[in-house]
Order: sequence, then structure tokens, then C-alpha cells
Amino acid sequence: MAIIVMVSAKGSPGVTTTALACTLSWNGRTVLAECDPAGGSVLSGYLSGLEIPPIGLLPLAAAALRDQLADTFAHQLVDLDANRPGHRLVLPGINDPIQSGTIRPTWESLAAFFADLERREPGYDVIADCGRLSTGAPPWPLLFRADLLLLVVRVETLRTIAPAVGAAEMLRRELTQHGQGPGALALALIGEGPYRRRDIEQRLLLPTLIELPDDPRTAEVLSDGGGRLRGNQRLLRAAASAEPAVRDAIARRRAHLAPTSSRGSSHAR
Repeated sequence: MAIIVMVSAKGSPGVTTTALACTLSWNGRTVLAECDPAGGSVLSGYLSGLEIPPIGLLPLAAAALRDQLADTFAHQLVDLDANRPGHRLVLPGINDPIQSGTIRPTWESLAAFFADLERREPGYDVIADCGRLSTGAPPWPLLFRADLLLLVVRVETLRTIAPAVGAAEMLRRELTQHGQGPGALALALIGEGPYRRRDIEQRLLLPTLIELPDDPRTAEVLSDGGGRLRGNQRLLRAAASAEPAVRDAIARRRAHLAPTSSRGSSHAR
């Protein structure tokens, strides 16, 4: 894998919880990058019991402006797993939406750097938590570079599903006009409601790759910290079971794009 971006529509939270659950349960080496322009929440939530210096996306963006990404990156990470050091890492996000203006000019460089992480030794996949699209200034270069772009939708009520229709249409349009097409777009569904998975897929015209159950106790720990996680909890088991489908979707998309990319590269250069 390379870059997996997670976003949600207005009124449908759950991106950070989904991203954390996948990061903590998947087998591959993973960096969870908090790229939400509205601000990150892992330091103030899941990791709130730790004293962590001001590191993360903001100093990394400053390093990008100085062309020092590679030298700075490792110093901006927090290790999430004491039992497997260096296996599950988090790049904390900004703590004030005002800081998003500093990050904006560096998204192209950051996206390219994240894409290259899987080819390093050791290699890493990146799960980018980009928050809600309603922020007004999503990190589009990162969304366009994604191998997989997951629209996270809570399915309990029509109020949480309806905004996803417009979000899906916008993402398809933007990926078609500026990215590599809408083939990277899929759904991550959270919870249960009166609508079947097939009904939601038909309404949004997207396939589902991740389904997570309602697991309030685990979700509360991932959101607010202060508790102990076990691998057999429902939310983490469901996230872990989604990894093969995610990897297969990325592999199939890359195989589909490879001939086009090769022709485009030779023609452009």
C-alpha cells in the first residue's frame, strides 16, 4: 500500500476513530498522518495521558519549505505501540485551524513525500486523516495522490447519510478533473441503521471496503484516551478484517493505472 486518505461529509464524524482503528490493527508498518485542516485530535484524545512536545505536521511543513523533509520527518512522529517499536506511528496534526494557512503551500511536497515512504527501508504505508470536507480547504494534493480515498459515513440515520451524496459527487468530479479518476474512491461505513449496505452503495454509487460496528467503549478510548485497548474488541477486529480488501483494491487499481501511467510518462517526458 501507499497512501490511504480518509474524509467525511458534514454531519458524519468518525474519520479519526476509523483511521486509528486501522493503524492499530493492521499488520503493515503504518504512519497515521493527521492532515485535517481543522486540527488534529490524537494528542488531545487518544494520547492525552502522555506529555508530548510540540511536534508533528506544522514543523514538518516548515521543513518542507526548506527542502528538509527527509531529515526532519522521523523527529515528528509518536510511536503508538511499545510492543512493536517503529511499527505504528502517528504524525500529529495542527492544533489550531489558523495554522492550516502555513501548511497549505506544502501539500504537494508532503503528498509526494508520503507516497515515497513505502519505497524506503523500512517502508511505511500512510493513513491520512483529512477530516471533514466541510472545512472549506481540504488538502486536495493529498486526495489526488491517494491510492485509496475512503469516504467515511455513519449509517445510523438519514441525517448522517444524506450529506455523503453531495460529498461523493464532489469527490468524483474533482478526481476526474484533477486527479487520476474516481476509481480510488470507496466507502467506510460505521454503525448500523435502517438502510442496507447495498442501498447505501447504490445511493452513493460507491463500493464499500470497510464496515465497522458500533462499539462505544472502544470508540471512546480511541477518541478520548484513558482506557485500555485489546485486540479482540469488536471495532479493532472489524478494522483488522478489512485490511486484505483494502490491499487488494489498491493492487487492482495500480494494475489498472500502470499501462496508462507508463504511456503518460513517456509522452510527457
